[in-house]
Amino acid sequence: MTALHPPHAHADGMPDTFDIVVHPARELRGTLRAQPSKNYTTRYLLAAALTESASNGPVRVIGVATSEDAAAMLRCLADWGAGVELVGDDAVIRGFGANPKAGVTLNPGNAGAVARFLMGVAALTTGTQFVTDYPDSLGKRPQGDLLEALERLGATMSSDAGKLPIGISGPVRGGRLDVSAEKSSQYASALMFLAPLLPDGLDLRLTGDIKSHAPLRQTLDTLAAFGIQASASEDLSRISIPGGQTYKAERVMVPGDYPGSAAILSAAAILPGEVRLGNLRENDLQGEREAVAVLRQMGADIERSGDTLTVRGGTPLKAVTRDGDGFTDAVQALSAAAAFAEGETTWENVYTLRLKECDRISDTRRELENLGLTVSETENSLSITGAPKIAGGNAANGHGDHRMIMLLTLLGLRAEQALRITGAHHIRKSYPLFFRHLEELGARFEYLRTEEK
Repeated sequence: MTALHPPHAHADGMPDTFDIVVHPARELRGTLRAQPSKNYTTRYLLAAALTESASNGPVRVIGVATSEDAAAMLRCLADWGAGVELVGDDAVIRGFGANPKAGVTLNPGNAGAVARFLMGVAALTTGTQFVTDYPDSLGKRPQGDLLEALERLGATMSSDAGKLPIGISGPVRGGRLDVSAEKSSQYASALMFLAPLLPDGLDLRLTGDIKSHAPLRQTLDTLAAFGIQASASEDLSRISIPGGQTYKAERVMVPGDYPGSAAILSAAAILPGEVRLGNLRENDLQGEREAVAVLRQMGADIERSGDTLTVRGGTPLKAVTRDGDGFTDAVQALSAAAAFAEGETTWENVYTLRLKECDRISDTRRELENLGLTVSETENSLSITGAPKIAGGNAANGHGDHRMIMLLTLLGLRAEQALRITGAHHIRKSYPLFFRHLEELGARFEYLRTEEK
């Protein structure tokens, strides 16, 4: 194995593969601009493609994320017939409106939300096939609740017991539709993107214990940014979107990313120093914005001025017990703070973490135990007992999961000896510049090239 320079994101989503060695850091200090939101980027790009360019003209999405999820969405939209041009940090999209190409095979890589959003829109087409080159990750994630909902609308489909590969054909008209929100909010979001382009729209009834309200509100926010009328009950159990509408926009700006920023904020909280992080809207709809409040509750010194947060690190942290459902994508980053907090921190109501790139409850427990921490789990919760120090000096498995890699990196920064993390290139799924940003704050890493598996 040989060391190499810090990797850049690759537009084709197929970068070099590498492990990373995280060296202990004495402090973190400096100023960063939060990366663009992964969740808003994928939503804005899809809405831009659903805008009919012949009547609206192109849509400029300003400041798009450079993550693998964004690359997967751009690739699939281009395959479906959208014009895609990257201009600096922006994407200029010439949309296909309600008429994506028929008979196209789409490969969303390992991007679950991208796959599901596109599956909903696929009901506008005939003969759309979905495949993945990640059979052991996205290939194992359930899609059945969405497929059943589309079937009730009149779509025909094929699948491997509700999993990829999947084929979807329309047409569908719309109307009232029940869809389960137990396993993921992404099924409902997928149908919300489809709804305004159907003759009869959709009157969605979300059944079961609705997971992740914040992403649903982000989808509603995206629809509004593109001129789509929609109404929703307070608890989001009913969402009504009239049919016969058209997506319209000229320019939309992507806000900063709270899920990835939660990792930077946690790193800044557990190490001495002072870190300023900009481009984080105070009233943003991303649920992971709550990470700021959680860290403050744990004792972190965080001050806000406009869109900038300043963290003065190294203050003692204390354990908390929180319902994590509203900020699931920040739970692993916050678990790094929990690892050094006095007492036992418990994240409750986080069953959906088991359905991500890895099982973020059991796999996290195992990795933290391997690092010497005391951790326990139930079906729906994860509990971590903080310790004053972590030895390090060993290797940890990144499980092909960008959030796991963030957590392990933060632990490595506070360990007594260097920590090696396998498969660190998977960070690019959501935060390609994660290691670069930490280096700007004073962290030190070694990048060890590995053979692609």
